[in-house]
Amino acid sequence: MERKASAQWNGGLKDGNGTISTESGALAAKQYSFSTRFENGAGTNPEELIAAAHAGCFSMALSAELGKAGMNPVSVATTATVIFEKTDAGFTITKVNLSTVAKVPGATKEAFDAAAAAAKVGCPISRVLKAEITLDAKLEA
Repeated sequence: MERKASAQWNGGLKDGNGTISTESGALAAKQYSFSTRFENGAGTNPEELIAAAHAGCFSMALSAELGKAGMNPVSVATTATVIFEKTDAGFTITKVNLSTVAKVPGATKEAFDAAAAAAKVGCPISRVLKAEITLDAKLEA
């Protein structure tokens, strides 16, 4: 049996503030800081919290990588879809699909793609998960 949860994070660049929404609606259109945004998440599935955390974490990791490369992102919106499979020990994360759209004035596609690849590897949540992580990163004009 497989379970799936998605969450989208809009904003949340280096300051860690943004708007998050999940499929359950429990966190829909709420403003949260990255460190405390789940304190009022009662009724939200743990899978959705993991998806929400990864969406926000990746957005900020990408923002940081772009900043290191001298680019200044105006916005980064990431959707994380987390797929779980039932095992004897409970549910295990087997795959995370990240889809992000960033508005970065003056960025070249090559430089943006390099920053996105570095963010995928450098994102703290990506580093601890033992799951397949896919990334679809688009640079918005």
